[in-house]
Amino acid sequence: MTHAIVDIGANLAHDSFDDDRDAVLDRARDAGVAKIVVTGSSDDSNRQAATLAQAHPGFLYSTAGVHPHHASDYDDNSSALIRELAASGQIVAVGECGLDYFRNFSPRDAQLEAFQSQLDIAVDTGLPVFLHQRDAHDDFVEVLEPALPKLSRAVAHCFTGEHESLREYLAMGLYIGVTGWICDERRGAHLKDIVPVVPDDRLMIETDAPYLLPRSISPRPRTRRNEPMHLVEVLRTVAEARGQSIEHVAAITTANAERFFNLI
Repeated sequence: MTHAIVDIGANLAHDSFDDDRDAVLDRARDAGVAKIVVTGSSDDSNRQAATLAQAHPGFLYSTAGVHPHHASDYDDNSSALIRELAASGQIVAVGECGLDYFRNFSPRDAQLEAFQSQLDIAVDTGLPVFLHQRDAHDDFVEVLEPALPKLSRAVAHCFTGEHESLREYLAMGLYIGVTGWICDERRGAHLKDIVPVVPDDRLMIETDAPYLLPRSISPRPRTRRNEPMHLVEVLRTVAEARGQSIEHVAAITTANAERFFNLI
Protein backbone atom coordinates (compact mmCIF):
# COMPACT_ATOMS: atom_id res chain seq x y z
CA MET A 1 0.00 0.00 0.00
CA THR A 2 1.59 3.25 -1.07
CA HIS A 3 -0.94 5.99 -0.28
CA ALA A 4 -0.54 7.56 3.16
CA ILE A 5 -3.67 7.74 5.31
CA VAL A 6 -4.54 9.32 8.66
CA ASP A 7 -6.41 7.58 11.50
CA ILE A 8 -8.22 10.46 13.22
CA GLY A 9 -9.28 8.40 16.24
CA ALA A 10 -7.46 5.53 17.93
CA ASN A 11 -7.60 4.83 21.66
CA LEU A 12 -3.94 3.81 21.87
CA ALA A 13 -3.76 4.60 25.58
CA HIS A 14 -6.13 1.64 26.10
CA ASP A 15 -4.63 -1.09 28.27
CA SER A 16 -5.20 -3.72 25.56
CA PHE A 17 -2.17 -2.17 23.80
CA ASP A 18 0.12 -2.21 26.85
CA ASP A 19 1.94 -5.41 25.84
CA ASP A 20 2.64 -4.64 22.17
CA ARG A 21 2.05 -0.94 21.52
CA ASP A 22 5.29 -0.48 19.57
CA ALA A 23 4.48 -3.46 17.34
CA VAL A 24 0.99 -2.01 16.75
CA LEU A 25 2.58 1.26 15.62
CA ASP A 26 5.01 -0.58 13.34
CA ARG A 27 2.15 -2.50 11.72
CA ALA A 28 0.24 0.74 11.20
CA ARG A 29 3.23 2.36 9.48
CA ASP A 30 3.74 -0.70 7.30
CA ALA A 31 0.07 -0.54 6.24
CA GLY A 32 0.43 3.08 5.11
CA VAL A 33 -1.01 4.85 8.15
CA ALA A 34 1.17 7.96 8.21
CA LYS A 35 -0.38 9.77 11.17
CA ILE A 36 -2.60 8.76 14.07
CA VAL A 37 -4.61 11.01 16.37
CA VAL A 38 -4.67 9.32 19.79
CA THR A 39 -7.98 9.90 21.53
CA GLY A 40 -8.10 11.19 25.09
CA SER A 41 -11.32 10.32 26.88
CA SER A 42 -10.59 10.61 30.61
CA ASP A 43 -8.09 12.39 32.87
CA ASP A 44 -5.76 9.37 32.80
CA SER A 45 -5.99 8.69 29.08
CA ASN A 46 -5.51 12.41 28.33
CA ARG A 47 -2.15 12.27 30.10
CA GLN A 48 -1.19 8.98 28.46
CA ALA A 49 -2.23 10.14 24.98
CA ALA A 50 -0.15 13.31 25.33
CA THR A 51 2.85 11.28 26.51
CA LEU A 52 2.51 8.91 23.55
CA ALA A 53 2.32 11.79 21.10
CA GLN A 54 5.41 13.40 22.62
CA ALA A 55 7.31 10.13 22.18
CA HIS A 56 6.37 9.87 18.48
CA PRO A 57 6.46 13.41 17.04
CA GLY A 58 5.15 13.73 13.50
CA PHE A 59 3.45 10.32 13.73
CA LEU A 60 1.22 10.44 16.81
CA TYR A 61 -0.89 13.40 17.92
CA SER A 62 -3.33 13.57 20.82
CA THR A 63 -6.66 14.98 21.89
CA ALA A 64 -7.83 15.67 25.44
CA GLY A 65 -11.38 15.38 26.64
CA VAL A 66 -13.79 13.47 28.83
CA HIS A 67 -16.10 10.96 27.12
CA PRO A 68 -19.76 11.14 28.19
CA HIS A 69 -19.35 7.71 29.83
CA HIS A 70 -16.93 9.39 32.26
CA ALA A 71 -18.89 12.62 32.66
CA SER A 72 -19.65 11.81 36.33
CA ASP A 73 -15.90 12.12 36.99
CA TYR A 74 -15.60 15.47 35.21
CA ASP A 75 -14.56 18.22 37.60
CA ASP A 76 -12.47 21.39 37.77
CA ASN A 77 -9.30 19.30 37.64
CA SER A 78 -10.45 17.68 34.37
CA SER A 79 -11.08 21.08 32.89
CA ALA A 80 -7.74 22.42 34.13
CA LEU A 81 -5.86 19.44 32.65
CA ILE A 82 -7.41 19.91 29.20
CA ARG A 83 -6.64 23.63 29.30
CA GLU A 84 -3.08 22.94 30.44
CA LEU A 85 -2.45 20.46 27.61
CA ALA A 86 -3.97 22.91 25.15
CA ALA A 87 -1.88 25.82 26.40
CA SER A 88 1.33 23.79 26.09
CA GLY A 89 0.50 22.90 22.48
CA GLN A 90 0.38 19.20 23.25
CA ILE A 91 -3.08 18.46 21.82
CA VAL A 92 -4.66 18.94 18.40
CA ALA A 93 -8.32 18.88 19.50
CA VAL A 94 -10.63 19.01 22.51
CA GLY A 95 -12.57 15.78 23.08
CA GLU A 96 -13.71 13.10 22.83
CA CYS A 97 -16.75 14.83 24.25
CA GLY A 98 -20.48 14.81 23.72
CA LEU A 99 -23.54 12.84 24.78
CA ASP A 100 -24.30 9.12 24.98
CA TYR A 101 -27.85 8.23 25.98
CA PHE A 102 -27.48 4.69 24.62
CA ARG A 103 -25.81 3.46 27.79
CA ASN A 104 -26.19 6.40 30.18
CA PHE A 105 -23.11 5.35 32.16
CA SER A 106 -23.18 8.88 33.53
CA PRO A 107 -26.41 10.75 34.37
CA ARG A 108 -27.64 12.97 31.57
CA ASP A 109 -27.26 16.19 33.54
CA ALA A 110 -23.60 15.35 34.21
CA GLN A 111 -23.10 14.60 30.50
CA LEU A 112 -24.67 17.91 29.47
CA GLU A 113 -22.54 19.85 31.94
CA ALA A 114 -19.27 18.17 30.89
CA PHE A 115 -20.10 18.64 27.20
CA GLN A 116 -20.81 22.35 27.62
CA SER A 117 -17.63 22.86 29.63
CA GLN A 118 -15.49 21.21 26.94
CA LEU A 119 -17.12 23.22 24.17
CA ASP A 120 -16.21 26.33 26.17
CA ILE A 121 -12.59 25.15 26.29
CA ALA A 122 -12.57 24.57 22.53
CA VAL A 123 -13.95 28.07 21.98
CA ASP A 124 -11.38 29.61 24.35
CA THR A 125 -8.41 27.74 22.88
CA GLY A 126 -9.41 27.88 19.21
CA LEU A 127 -8.89 24.12 18.96
CA PRO A 128 -11.22 21.92 16.92
CA VAL A 129 -13.59 19.64 18.80
CA PHE A 130 -13.85 15.84 18.51
CA LEU A 131 -17.47 14.92 19.11
CA HIS A 132 -19.33 11.81 20.29
CA GLN A 133 -23.10 11.35 19.98
CA ARG A 134 -25.16 8.25 20.44
CA ASP A 135 -28.93 8.18 20.85
CA ALA A 136 -28.84 11.82 21.99
CA HIS A 137 -29.24 13.70 18.73
CA ASP A 138 -31.69 16.41 19.80
CA ASP A 139 -29.88 17.42 23.00
CA PHE A 140 -26.54 17.17 21.22
CA VAL A 141 -27.63 19.62 18.52
CA GLU A 142 -29.23 21.92 21.09
CA VAL A 143 -25.97 22.22 23.06
CA LEU A 144 -23.62 22.29 20.07
CA GLU A 145 -25.43 24.69 17.75
CA PRO A 146 -25.01 27.90 19.81
CA ALA A 147 -21.26 27.18 20.13
CA LEU A 148 -20.63 26.52 16.43
CA PRO A 149 -20.10 30.14 15.29
CA LYS A 150 -17.33 30.42 17.93
CA LEU A 151 -15.73 27.01 17.30
CA SER A 152 -12.91 26.67 14.78
CA ARG A 153 -13.95 23.22 13.48
CA ALA A 154 -15.92 20.19 14.67
CA VAL A 155 -16.08 16.54 13.63
CA ALA A 156 -18.81 13.99 14.33
CA HIS A 157 -16.47 11.17 15.30
CA CYS A 158 -17.57 7.60 14.55
CA PHE A 159 -20.71 8.66 12.73
CA THR A 160 -23.26 5.83 12.75
CA GLY A 161 -26.49 7.78 12.29
CA GLU A 162 -29.09 7.90 9.57
CA HIS A 163 -29.44 10.07 6.49
CA GLU A 164 -31.40 12.80 8.29
CA SER A 165 -28.85 13.38 11.04
CA LEU A 166 -26.02 13.25 8.49
CA ARG A 167 -27.66 16.00 6.45
CA GLU A 168 -28.19 18.06 9.60
CA TYR A 169 -24.56 17.70 10.69
CA LEU A 170 -23.31 18.66 7.24
CA ALA A 171 -25.61 21.71 7.23
CA MET A 172 -24.12 22.65 10.61
CA GLY A 173 -20.65 22.56 9.05
CA LEU A 174 -19.43 19.41 10.78
CA TYR A 175 -16.82 17.07 9.36
CA ILE A 176 -17.76 13.38 9.40
CA GLY A 177 -15.56 10.60 10.78
CA VAL A 178 -16.29 7.10 9.45
CA THR A 179 -15.12 3.95 11.23
CA GLY A 180 -15.27 0.21 10.61
CA TRP A 181 -18.97 0.42 11.49
CA ILE A 182 -19.44 0.83 7.72
CA CYS A 183 -17.89 -2.63 7.30
CA ASP A 184 -20.57 -4.27 9.47
CA GLU A 185 -23.22 -5.84 7.26
CA ARG A 186 -25.59 -6.16 10.25
CA ARG A 187 -25.50 -2.67 11.76
CA GLY A 188 -23.67 -0.48 9.28
CA ALA A 189 -25.15 -1.31 5.87
CA HIS A 190 -27.06 2.00 5.81
CA LEU A 191 -23.77 3.91 6.01
CA LYS A 192 -22.76 2.54 2.61
CA ASP A 193 -25.87 4.16 1.16
CA ILE A 194 -25.36 7.58 2.75
CA VAL A 195 -21.56 8.04 2.86
CA PRO A 196 -21.62 9.32 -0.75
CA VAL A 197 -23.59 12.35 0.56
CA VAL A 198 -20.51 13.59 2.47
CA PRO A 199 -18.64 16.18 0.39
CA ASP A 200 -15.01 15.37 -0.45
CA ASP A 201 -13.78 18.17 1.82
CA ARG A 202 -15.64 16.96 4.95
CA LEU A 203 -14.81 13.26 5.07
CA MET A 204 -12.30 11.63 7.43
CA ILE A 205 -11.63 8.00 8.41
CA GLU A 206 -10.74 6.38 11.70
CA THR A 207 -10.50 3.02 13.44
CA ASP A 208 -11.63 3.86 17.02
CA ALA A 209 -9.20 1.06 17.94
CA PRO A 210 -9.36 -1.18 19.94
CA TYR A 211 -13.09 -1.07 19.18
CA LEU A 212 -15.05 -1.66 15.96
CA LEU A 213 -12.85 -4.19 14.20
CA PRO A 214 -14.06 -4.17 10.56
CA ARG A 215 -16.15 -7.31 10.08
CA SER A 216 -15.30 -7.44 6.39
CA ILE A 217 -11.60 -8.22 6.92
CA SER A 218 -10.75 -11.51 5.25
CA PRO A 219 -9.39 -13.74 6.60
CA ARG A 220 -10.80 -12.80 10.00
CA PRO A 221 -8.09 -11.72 12.46
CA ARG A 222 -7.41 -14.06 15.36
CA THR A 223 -8.27 -11.35 17.88
CA ARG A 224 -11.23 -8.99 18.03
CA ARG A 225 -8.98 -6.11 19.06
CA ASN A 226 -8.95 -3.47 16.35
CA GLU A 227 -5.76 -1.57 15.57
CA PRO A 228 -4.77 1.29 13.24
CA MET A 229 -3.42 -0.96 10.48
CA HIS A 230 -7.03 -1.97 9.79
CA LEU A 231 -7.80 1.59 8.66
CA VAL A 232 -6.98 0.25 5.20
CA GLU A 233 -10.20 -1.80 5.29
CA VAL A 234 -12.26 1.26 6.27
CA LEU A 235 -10.64 3.16 3.39
CA ARG A 236 -11.42 0.38 0.92
CA THR A 237 -15.05 0.09 2.02
CA VAL A 238 -15.65 3.85 2.00
CA ALA A 239 -14.11 4.20 -1.46
CA GLU A 240 -16.24 1.38 -2.81
CA ALA A 241 -19.43 2.86 -1.31
CA ARG A 242 -18.63 6.31 -2.73
CA GLY A 243 -17.75 4.98 -6.17
CA GLN A 244 -14.33 6.62 -5.89
CA SER A 245 -10.84 5.20 -6.18
CA ILE A 246 -8.96 4.17 -3.06
CA GLU A 247 -6.25 6.67 -4.05
CA HIS A 248 -8.75 9.51 -4.23
CA VAL A 249 -10.34 8.76 -0.85
CA ALA A 250 -6.89 8.34 0.72
CA ALA A 251 -5.85 11.75 -0.65
CA ILE A 252 -8.96 13.67 0.41
CA THR A 253 -9.26 12.15 3.89
CA THR A 254 -5.57 12.77 4.55
CA ALA A 255 -5.78 16.38 3.36
CA ASN A 256 -8.91 16.93 5.47
CA ALA A 257 -7.33 15.43 8.59
CA GLU A 258 -4.16 17.46 8.21
CA ARG A 259 -6.17 20.64 7.76
CA PHE A 260 -8.72 19.89 10.48
CA PHE A 261 -6.19 18.99 13.18
CA ASN A 262 -3.45 21.26 11.83
CA LEU A 263 -1.08 18.26 11.67
CA ILE A 264 2.47 19.22 10.82
